[in-house]
Amino acid sequence: MHLHDVWFVLIAVLWIGYFFLEGFDFGIGILTKPLARDTAERRVLINTIGPVWDGNEVWLLTAGGATFAAFPDWYATLFSGFYLPLLVILVCLIVRGVAFEYRAKRPEPRWQRNWEEAIFWTSLLPAFLWGVAFANIVHGVAIDGHKNYVGTVWDLLNPYALLGGLVTLSLFTFHGAVFAALKTVGEIRVRARAAALQLGLATAALALVFLGWTQADSGNGRSLVALVVAVAALAGALVANQLGREGWAFVLSGATVVAAVAMLFLSLFPDVMPSTLSGTWSLTVSNAASSAYTLKLMTVVAAVFTPLVLLYQGWTYWVFRKRIGVQHIPGHDPAGVPAQV
Repeated sequence: MHLHDVWFVLIAVLWIGYFFLEGFDFGIGILTKPLARDTAERRVLINTIGPVWDGNEVWLLTAGGATFAAFPDWYATLFSGFYLPLLVILVCLIVRGVAFEYRAKRPEPRWQRNWEEAIFWTSLLPAFLWGVAFANIVHGVAIDGHKNYVGTVWDLLNPYALLGGLVTLSLFTFHGAVFAALKTVGEIRVRARAAALQLGLATAALALVFLGWTQADSGNGRSLVALVVAVAALAGALVANQLGREGWAFVLSGATVVAAVAMLFLSLFPDVMPSTLSGTWSLTVSNAASSAYTLKLMTVVAAVFTPLVLLYQGWTYWVFRKRIGVQHIPGHDPAGVPAQV
């Protein structure tokens, strides 16, 4: 196996890790509107991801940086051709981070409602647009012989890509509902489990069509295995959710995300961006890669720092592992007893 193949796998792992972690982040943000009934419950949902959401976004920065260093032609074509949707995602992530930090800076209800509205929309839009972007990457776009994207932004909004966006939106919201049930207590936990069932069924219907389409269009034996794993994991997550085994439900909903994203990369390889104009103009792991020396240097750096990052992030989740509820919100007194901080 060549180093460019290794780095394709590593970049795939980074994106899988990002969607696994940021997926339930987005889901929680989306659920602050339909699941929470009052300000205290919205704050509970936000607090479930409060200590970890910014760490989860490190995976995106690392995936983007690794793509730039390991496959500069892929990075250039992707970020120039998909400029507008990626800009929308970037603006959403910036506003979302500001909303998390600024929401509690002032006590006025209108101030907090406006930031909560921002959290909802800046979670929903990236959850949808990431699916649109990756569906286009796998399906192929108009790339010419100079490795330039020559289509329009409207070409990216084709039926396959829009279906991919709906799949990621529903899957991440389902993943978030399962995480909410795992991390909360009280009525909101019960409602999260009920929402997870409905969202899981909707996700199953959409994902079966999208993944089946992907397999028929560009799949292979490896991607078929990933498809089967994704379907089995989603079914297992629904069963575990109904049985009240929230830990297993979260593991299996996460496995669904992992398998679904892995299927996209397995369908893509050895291309990194197929061209719909000519197969000879497609970007591949070989013709889009950096020099061997660059890849060797990157491998050494990754081998040193990746375990440190994983250990730190794992420690963060362990420290903030306990469930929370409205009784833990300062100033909220649902049972007539002093609120616990």
